Amino acid sequence: MADAALRLKSLVEQLLGAPLPVRIRAWDGSSAGPPGAPALVVRNRRAVRRLLWKPGELGLARAWVAGDLEIEGDLYTALDLISTLVWERGEDARSLVQMLRDPKVRSAVRGLVKMAGVPLPPAPPREEVRRSRTHLHTRRSDRRAISHHYDVGNDFYEIVLGPSMVYSCAYWGAVENADTLESAQRDKLELVCRKLGLTAGQRLLDVGCGWGAMAIHAAREHGVSVVGVTLSQEQAAYARKRVADEGLTDRVEIRVQDYRDVADGPYDAVSSIGMAEHVGSERYLEYAEDLYRLLKPGGRLLNHQIARRPQRDESAYDLDGFIDAYVFPDGELAPLGTTVTQLERAGFEVRDVESIREHYALTLRRWVANLEADWRRGQALAGPGRARVWRLYMAACAVAFERNRIGVNQVLAVRSPEGGESGMPLRARTWGTA
Repeated sequence: MADAALRLKSLVEQLLGAPLPVRIRAWDGSSAGPPGAPALVVRNRRAVRRLLWKPGELGLARAWVAGDLEIEGDLYTALDLISTLVWERGEDARSLVQMLRDPKVRSAVRGLVKMAGVPLPPAPPREEVRRSRTHLHTRRSDRRAISHHYDVGNDFYEIVLGPSMVYSCAYWGAVENADTLESAQRDKLELVCRKLGLTAGQRLLDVGCGWGAMAIHAAREHGVSVVGVTLSQEQAAYARKRVADEGLTDRVEIRVQDYRDVADGPYDAVSSIGMAEHVGSERYLEYAEDLYRLLKPGGRLLNHQIARRPQRDESAYDLDGFIDAYVFPDGELAPLGTTVTQLERAGFEVRDVESIREHYALTLRRWVANLEADWRRGQALAGPGRARVWRLYMAACAVAFERNRIGVNQVLAVRSPEGGESGMPLRARTWGTA
């Protein structure tokens, strides 16, 4: 088919009812679209079939992961342009049934079907999670979800995260390029410790302890005893080795354990950094109550959590198709106000909320750069499809944080004793890092 790109561009714009902000380069070598814009490279007709059988984000993700789609030019610019088109349609987007009532849309679909060739749907890439959605957030399903995301291989995570092995938002200085990723992650860990008011001899529970960075920092720099819990066997093995290498086995214990099964409280403080996104809306109050139970009166919780923007109709919220299928199975984001309300319902007094949204965008861009700098090894370790998942996921999230479509917040809460004395300083913001 001559000039497939022009035909494809015309049909997609007819279907969307809006001009495409990116170029299209098709399998026959033709291209069409705005000069100088990044190009969406449609490498074969199979990509078109994927989009026809799964219109929207999941179809695009399948084509990307399988290598049927590529992006030429700046990845962030391309994702920003595409996501803006989707975001602006947002709640006003018509359902597929409504769209097919439009003769122009039906004509566009017929044209795309003809371009796609064989009508059978391609099989999803093997990296896609296939599971029943009837039993969310049981202990068993949570273990499977955590294993899918975190047991990619510690060597792969070392490429992405760098020496700090901290998989959450770093805390950057006022000058963007003054910090290394490692120093910004160290500053984040120190910020958490200062907000928790850690002092020598206290007990800290680190929920979702990852590869042990928070536990090690708190024990080494603040003299506390730490229990870190994770559901990932690979994380736990790595963290235990780091603890031993630091000579901290007398003060840091790493467990493969569900936070719901921790029974050796009370603790002086609890840190939950980038873990609560896995809990799920139906069980969030239970999560908050469990952490409340594990704290002594006057104990502090630092809950570091990604948040989404609230919707007018919260019942219409659905999981992100790409992230749910390829990145965080069963992961859910809640608006900040919902999180604060649930913590208060559990009995906590919320004392401070700090948004560090821009910091996560900077962090993600550094992680993408790390992966791209060692791309061949990353593909060899995780597999080409999984490496492509991570590159797309991190770059798309960076754009989402920059555009304020999602945010990240540190919520400091206290289990206030019956007398009402919180133990907090009168001027709470005394914890800035040096």
